Amino acid sequence: MSRSEKSFAVYIMASRRNGTLYIGVTSDLLNRVIQHRNGTFDGFTKKYKVHMLVWYEQHGMADTASTARSSSRIGTACGNCGSSRK
Repeated sequence: MSRSEKSFAVYIMASRRNGTLYIGVTSDLLNRVIQHRNGTFDGFTKKYKVHMLVWYEQHGMADTASTARSSSRIGTACGNCGSSRK
């Protein structure tokens, strides 16, 4: 797949209903969600058991996805969850 065909996803995961939230950007949403659920990497999502995908949005470019992640629309939707960026 060429770089121009690659898509990126902004996603929000939660520990539980009304629990801890995490925002991320990835080019492989399925594998990234599996990594979060399995606790593959040490860090915020493993520490706070953030394993449930609650929302995602596809974008054509990484820059667009990163901008969307920082946007006030997402910030409003999940409060301060964009503070833990990877």
